[in-house]
Amino acid sequence: MSSTLKSSVLASTAMLLLAGCAEMSPKLSYPGTAQTNQVDVYHGVSIADPYRWLEDDNSAETKAWVEAQNRVTSAWLNSVPERAAIKERLTKLWNYERYGIPFKQGRRYFISRNDGLQNQSVLYTLSALDAEPVLLLDPNKLSADGTVALSGYAISDDGNLMAYGLSTAGSDWQEWKVRDVGTGQDRPDLIKWVKFSGASWTKDGKGFFYSRYDEPTEVARLTKANYFHKLYYHRLGTPQSQDALVFHRPDQKEWNFYGHVTDDGRFLVISSSQGTSPKRRVFYRDLQKDDSPVVPLLTDFDAAYDFIDNDGPVFWFRTDLNAPRGRVIAIDTTQPERANWKEILPQTAETIVGVNVVHSQFFVTYLKDARSQVKVFDLAGRLAREVALPGIGSAGGFGGKRADTETFYSFTSYTVPGVIYRYDCRTGSSTVFRQPKVDFAPALYETTQVFYTSKDGTRVPMFITVKKGVKLDGSNPTLLYGYGGFNIPVTPAFSVSMLAWLEWGGVYAVANLRGGGEYGEEWHEAGTKLKKQNVFDDFIAAGEWLVTNRYTSPKKLAIAGGSNGGLLVGAVLNQRPDLFGAALPAVGVMDMLRFHKFTIGWAWTSDYGSSDNADEFKAIRAYSPLHNIKAGTKYPPTLITTADHDDRVVPAHSFKYAATLQAAQAGAAPILIRIETKAGHGAGKPTSKLIEEAADRQAFLVKTLAVKPPKK
Repeated sequence: MSSTLKSSVLASTAMLLLAGCAEMSPKLSYPGTAQTNQVDVYHGVSIADPYRWLEDDNSAETKAWVEAQNRVTSAWLNSVPERAAIKERLTKLWNYERYGIPFKQGRRYFISRNDGLQNQSVLYTLSALDAEPVLLLDPNKLSADGTVALSGYAISDDGNLMAYGLSTAGSDWQEWKVRDVGTGQDRPDLIKWVKFSGASWTKDGKGFFYSRYDEPTEVARLTKANYFHKLYYHRLGTPQSQDALVFHRPDQKEWNFYGHVTDDGRFLVISSSQGTSPKRRVFYRDLQKDDSPVVPLLTDFDAAYDFIDNDGPVFWFRTDLNAPRGRVIAIDTTQPERANWKEILPQTAETIVGVNVVHSQFFVTYLKDARSQVKVFDLAGRLAREVALPGIGSAGGFGGKRADTETFYSFTSYTVPGVIYRYDCRTGSSTVFRQPKVDFAPALYETTQVFYTSKDGTRVPMFITVKKGVKLDGSNPTLLYGYGGFNIPVTPAFSVSMLAWLEWGGVYAVANLRGGGEYGEEWHEAGTKLKKQNVFDDFIAAGEWLVTNRYTSPKKLAIAGGSNGGLLVGAVLNQRPDLFGAALPAVGVMDMLRFHKFTIGWAWTSDYGSSDNADEFKAIRAYSPLHNIKAGTKYPPTLITTADHDDRVVPAHSFKYAATLQAAQAGAAPILIRIETKAGHGAGKPTSKLIEEAADRQAFLVKTLAVKPPKK
């Protein structure tokens, strides 16, 4: 950065810091973000990038800008009279006991629990389901502010050892340690620079497989592109420097590797991804033979192949090969030619999203119009029964081993927190194992599913949750949420912050957009690359449907989304600023021309395409949130949220977007950015920070949408 620019930035931020607590005028005075003459040329097209300097998260100028923006945002939010009451109610709602899905390994059960307001959930063991829990790991004791989170763990086959990963301040980087389950004490083993990986123990409990990247420099730790994933084996009691490199491809920098030891301990199955595509390559290694080679099994990268389990040399996979909604096949590794593959479960009208083998049965989770449906089949593919679920919602879990007679699952919906059920595999009966109690009256609210028509005639589902008896007169404050990407389905889920919104008379709508995984790979591909505009059309059509059907009006309609959903909000805000009364883009991918240059951003080109490609550049340039902001436009109130340790979608996306939108705003509506400290993309965020952010978001909506307090 030039000395002239540095002086300009520091001067403007200093002036703002002095005035940060002053009374806000009708039209806010934002930090005077300096501009440079940076111009890039893409396929003959010149694109200005005047806020490029904000990409340097380590510079004093960027840090001063962040502080200045946070001062303005905090002053505005703290001036909302209702915020204190909102935070108080959110804190009370959040204070309920909740559990993770238990599982058994060896002679012990393992389960996580949060007593309500703990920053991080605590891991316990049980000698029996009705026994007193024994503390195994409390992440809350690892940091004073709750910003060290348990990011993953794996239990050895006998249940006596636990490998576990820790993430600090929300970063994707993890450090893995090993704990003796019986004593609760850590062994000296320490594994560093792990990212996008779990751990998988060998049957003998002498070590585990994991994946990592090479050690980055400290300066580039949160921004440098991540390439050359490598699969290692760590033997207990040895330093990481002696870990055996099991598999990597130095000729393929974009291939990621994930090792999984089969339940019988015989094979190491290596799944390889490239970008965020659901397609996979699969390799395996026979662990019963010393120095056995890694054998290629599926290398065409032509479909998804998700390993389920094995029956000796026969591997079962969920695949979308010639079945965009999924099917289950068997591949005999002794004769792996495609002519010998056998179909166990054919494609149906519903989409398969998960398959497990428990009690020598396939437990298959389907999506039927974005809601869960679970069926049980024998190993020959014959239907045994359907698991009776308590309503419209999402079910997950059903883990276990071939010999287990029980499994556990959770069920949740927009008004029902995650209830944990024990399922008896022999009788097919479900019993409640843990049921949270929240200070909320779910009987007063209802969720319905509607279908609306997008711009090109596509039928799109949407869930709407409201207070029973709501008047459809166009006056209801409404929050519309969407995602639409990476083959990820958006299914009914419980949210404390949404409960508070409903209590304030709000409507909560969730649109199941193309690009997601609700209807399989065809639905996903219809919202990718050159077809990405379909996602925005679907979201805009959802907003128009809510207005047409008198749920709300444009001035009362807010939109929200995070990550790829933040991109969604930014794109539709540019395309239809007249349709929305407020916007909440969170940790969004806003600079579509440079996203692939940071951390794991290159992996998203499988969904987005890349500005390096001329045709894809043209499509991306047409909707990129940063590059389609038009000066002189009256944009609706917008609260942008990001975090300083987000190394998934680096905060520069939101920094540059906020600066550009503030400079372009022609109206008096606020354009604010809230930058969380010691936090990342979202995973592992402590409860205290979640409550503060939820209070800020709702206070913003209450003021900008003129929401009236609930009647007592």
